Amino acid sequence: MVTKKKLGGDFSVGMLLLKLRTLIAFFGVLIVFAIIAPNFMSVANLIAMAKHSAIWAILAMGMTFVILGDGIDLSIGSVVGFCGMIAGGLLVEGLRLPMFDAVIFFHTPMIILIVLLIGVALGAVNGLLITRLNVTPFIATLGVMYMARGFAMLRSGGKTFPNLVGDPALGNTGFPILGAGTILGIPLVVWIAIVLVLISAYVSKKTPLGRHVFAVGGNADAAKLSGIRVRWIKMFTYMFSGFTAALTGLVLTSQLVASHPATGESYELTTIAAVVLGGTSMSGGRGSIGGSVIGALILGVLNDGLVMVGVSSFWQTVIRGFVVVIAVVVDQFQLKKQNEAALKQQKGSDTE
Repeated sequence: MVTKKKLGGDFSVGMLLLKLRTLIAFFGVLIVFAIIAPNFMSVANLIAMAKHSAIWAILAMGMTFVILGDGIDLSIGSVVGFCGMIAGGLLVEGLRLPMFDAVIFFHTPMIILIVLLIGVALGAVNGLLITRLNVTPFIATLGVMYMARGFAMLRSGGKTFPNLVGDPALGNTGFPILGAGTILGIPLVVWIAIVLVLISAYVSKKTPLGRHVFAVGGNADAAKLSGIRVRWIKMFTYMFSGFTAALTGLVLTSQLVASHPATGESYELTTIAAVVLGGTSMSGGRGSIGGSVIGALILGVLNDGLVMVGVSSFWQTVIRGFVVVIAVVVDQFQLKKQNEAALKQQKGSDTE
């Protein structure tokens, strides 16, 4: 009887495998492509996959907090594109002030800060629509998605801002380093993702803010009765999501040394897929930062592996959709088994 309690009640190998499914899937995908794709495990390809996965990991951090808080953010892909266009416009054209007949060119760090603040502001718009005007998250973020993409197109008339290397005379050089720079042989974007993941994990597990996000996602009414400021918690999740989208827009624009208004299209769907694949429940209140990171790695490896073996982009889309459906089905199956185990344990306690 004592052993059963130490093992957590109805502990079983099956439940353990369900909980570790994302990690198992990650190693499974690695092994499969290592066997069928030449040079898949080469150093150059591993670095390339790390760079691609880092993008999804950055976006997944913001989306994880949103979904944990029982929300959804469909606008992140458009925010990625819009913020990239803002960065490109500030580098190439500067900030025009017609009333003073002047143009202001900012230093690169200031451009980065401005773009990040714009991302946070767009996240705040989502938050205000949802918490103050009671618009459902799906509709609110869908509307912001269209508006952000439209503004991205309007910023340049649908054209690209090319050759974003800056001008030494204007003091705005160095922008490509953000996407192409390395530290100790590892791409800078990977280091950025690692730092963001560590901060996100700490906040989610070790701070009242993180615990409040879980509480709001689990039961917003109960959280409100316990004194949690539900509106501010939801505002935080959307503002953080906007921040990660802006950061991604900066990184992608820096990597391409150009900004295009269509950048980030459908990124919201891939990011949601990574988070769900990582075990975060779409109903909120259940998930982890670590799981989302592994989900991002799986999608990054899956995308690169499918390209290397010559699978068409159309089939890649089908496969990603299939993976998401399977992930949701398995997640619901795990939740059902956990509820059954908890109910059985409760009945056992009542009969003692």
